Amino acid sequence: MRGEYALWFLGVALAFAVLEAWLRRRSGRGYDRSAALGTLGVAGGQILFNGLAGIGIGAVYMAVWSATPLRQPLDSAWSWAALFLLFEFLYYWQHRLSHEVRWLWASHSVHHSAEELTLPAAFRLGWTGSISGLWLFFLPLPALGWHPAAVAAVLAFNLRFQFFLHSELPPRLGPLEWIFNTPSAHRVHHSSNASYLDRNYGGVLIVFDRLFGTYARERPEEPCRYGLTEPVGSNNPVRIAFHEWGRLLGDMTRAGGPVSAVRVALGYPGKRPEGHHHV
Repeated sequence: MRGEYALWFLGVALAFAVLEAWLRRRSGRGYDRSAALGTLGVAGGQILFNGLAGIGIGAVYMAVWSATPLRQPLDSAWSWAALFLLFEFLYYWQHRLSHEVRWLWASHSVHHSAEELTLPAAFRLGWTGSISGLWLFFLPLPALGWHPAAVAAVLAFNLRFQFFLHSELPPRLGPLEWIFNTPSAHRVHHSSNASYLDRNYGGVLIVFDRLFGTYARERPEEPCRYGLTEPVGSNNPVRIAFHEWGRLLGDMTRAGGPVSAVRVALGYPGKRPEGHHHV
């Protein structure tokens, strides 16, 4: 059943991606096919590496769930609602720290390397999340008694929802912008404009960004520029996946000692933009 659902979603995603490409070309925006092919290569590697790592990570989640005496019911709407909100809260902090801690950014930067925001860019995900430790952020959920399969289902919903946010075509969505992550909010998140950096970390919801001061509104007078502040300069999937790791490990090697190297790894990726006082 899970496999059938995944295939159904891929079919829907492909249909929307083709429609978007046609609309972009028709409107004169263009469509970078080389970048799209690079994204497909990155996505293939991500499925391979994260699929293998997922076996071990899943075992850890099961071990934590088995060790706790807590059990959350899966036949209760309140339990699923609580799981969703807790997941969104943890996702916000995982995503935020992935921008603020260089060791985590080395994996997450892959997702921000696309210089054209299109639906396929949603699949441009890093290969090294298991090494960075991004999966550790959600361990409190099985520890609180939610079965790992339920946690995986909420994660899948979160990621599938976000697929539809990676586009320049949809307009702002009025009052929905106050509660939900939207294409407009996510365009700001992917922007490399100095005034837009480190904003809008939410998954499905945008409420935690508003609560913790990291929300920024897309402004018509300042169009978004996409990609990294220091571009990869290549559509080679391997280079895209490991570009930031190379820079990080090089800086750690030149840091002058283990303590300094750890400071580099835990430091902010680059120069903080002016006016960003929320970090």
